[in-house]
Amino acid sequence: MSNRHLSRTIAMQSLYEWDFLGHPEGRLQEIIDYNKKEFAPDFDDAGYITKTVKDVLDKQTEIDETIARFAPDWPLEQMTTIDRNVLRIGVFELLYADAIPSKVAINEAIEMAKSFGGDASGRFVNGVLGAVYKDQLTQGKNK
Repeated sequence: MSNRHLSRTIAMQSLYEWDFLGHPEGRLQEIIDYNKKEFAPDFDDAGYITKTVKDVLDKQTEIDETIARFAPDWPLEQMTTIDRNVLRIGVFELLYADAIPSKVAINEAIEMAKSFGGDASGRFVNGVLGAVYKDQLTQGKNK
């Protein structure tokens, strides 16, 4: 597993836990630190996990609006917690992480969905992120 993939996976697990616990105030860094220690104790991610989680949450309103726009038949609260948080990372990377190529962001999100989600999670994430990507292309925002 590549370092960036491991970092994304731990970021997703941290977002999942934070979301599952009902967005506990003041516990975010504790959740991140625990997951880093639990899943990659000797891994130096150079702050990537914490930055990704915090950046996703800073843009959560815009990200959630984007997900709702491109998955209108699946309200966020009805999505599985895994799918919702994989999509949050994927949408964040597509719209706001200029250093990450769009196809990498989509492929990484699909792999996380397949690994941690249900049978249809990979297809669902692919469909939503593919639609976001196509919309970006039509607006001339290609990376």
